[in-house]
Amino acid sequence: MSLPGQGKSMTVFGDEVEFVVTGAQSGGRFTQWIETTQPGGGPPPHYHTREDENFYVIEGSVEFFQEGKWLAVAPGTAVFMPKGVVHAFRNAGSTPLKMLITTVPSGFENFFDRCAVEFAKEGGPDMSRLVEIAGEHGIHFVQP
Repeated sequence: MSLPGQGKSMTVFGDEVEFVVTGAQSGGRFTQWIETTQPGGGPPPHYHTREDENFYVIEGSVEFFQEGKWLAVAPGTAVFMPKGVVHAFRNAGSTPLKMLITTVPSGFENFFDRCAVEFAKEGGPDMSRLVEIAGEHGIHFVQP
């Protein structure tokens, strides 16, 4: 059981992340977290070679990039991104965006842990190191 506010939390890529279920808790089956993204925030287009990713929009205004175009969706919408599909999301509103994100299989928490170390460094993260870490976790950034 994971009670509200008791999951491991961190700030990474400017987002607040609170893990609901980690790979250790799910036997490696999946990782799930609540992510809060500030207005204008979101990752650049990328794809995963290891995980399928599902987004459930809790609150806020969000646009998803898939199949070469951006699409706005409302709270209550679930968006599935299978591994290998180029995707991104962005907070298109003026208030924080909150989503429940699930990756299958687990392991995404390890990527966030490693990136959080970079973000905690004095002077900020080395962006080339973040791209390298992403690649080591099967996450690859692309030009839209």
